[in-house]
Amino acid sequence: MSLKARLWDVAQDAGFAKMGVCKPDAAPETAQRLSAFVEAGYHGQMSWMAERMNWRGSPQDLWPECRSVIMLAEMYTPEHDPRTVLSRPELGAISVYAQNKDYHDVAKKRLKKVGRWLVEQGDIQIKVFVDTAPVMEKPLAQAAGLGWQGKHTNLLARDLGNWFFLGAIFTTAELEPDEAQTDNCGSCTACLDACPTDAFPAPFQLDARRCISYLTIEHKGPVAPELREKMGNHIYGCDDCLAACPWNKFAVAATEMKYAAREELKAPKLAALVSFDDASFRARFSGSPIKRIGRDRFTRNVLYAIGNSGKPELKSHAQALLNDNDPVVRDAAEWAVGRLS
Repeated sequence: MSLKARLWDVAQDAGFAKMGVCKPDAAPETAQRLSAFVEAGYHGQMSWMAERMNWRGSPQDLWPECRSVIMLAEMYTPEHDPRTVLSRPELGAISVYAQNKDYHDVAKKRLKKVGRWLVEQGDIQIKVFVDTAPVMEKPLAQAAGLGWQGKHTNLLARDLGNWFFLGAIFTTAELEPDEAQTDNCGSCTACLDACPTDAFPAPFQLDARRCISYLTIEHKGPVAPELREKMGNHIYGCDDCLAACPWNKFAVAATEMKYAAREELKAPKLAALVSFDDASFRARFSGSPIKRIGRDRFTRNVLYAIGNSGKPELKSHAQALLNDNDPVVRDAAEWAVGRLS
């Protein structure tokens, strides 16, 4: 059995649903696409996208010794339809991936387990990445045959749907590359049509400045009023384009219980989320990716959802924050009170 075949056995045992291999130079168009994305300003406040662009565009610039890139998919397919909560404006919509443990921690442990096995097979070096380094995982995953970047710019696969995380292992080992995947979206525009804020200027292009995931997580400061109204009750991330993809009928169930939604985060009441101080916020979201945006930004998001709710009984919760220490929270509270008055 080849080293690659044995590696796949180890990856499966670790919990990964799919593996593919490509050469580090297998996605030469990545640098050009990234440059166009940044030049158009689509990255918004994510200044890190513009930094070290040569590393993002070329894995060999990041690590010249790399000979193979191993891409792995880990499922987090929800057991419920995440769009159900959107029709309940008094509740908050939290992205599926953030309804339990932080995937960075969970997936990286599994990647390290697979990587350690590979290192033990001989004179082999590795570097492990899970969305925390200048690595363009999606183009590499397409080059490695895991799937293709759909019109919503996320990776999807005929045999997985699009509910999966990506992890990368760069290695000095020479492994046989897989055949790259090609686009199978056809004429479907379900993901584009599902976007509440029209964040896709064209198929396969995303303007992050209009994306609810970006606005609720990465964007600092007040959100433009015309976009606040379109955010509905999304308070952390957005799954609308992912949930709309027809390929999800082939989605593979998640096996890691740490990704299973905590009941209190599937459809939490906005009234229960708006009064955190910093300490209670950190305690509530310990171990969750939500914790990293901080109390102020999270409270801003909840206040926007309250303002969009049309529920006068929530007005008092917004009024209670009109004198908050954070100016962005105060602005969001004033807006919510105005909307409910």
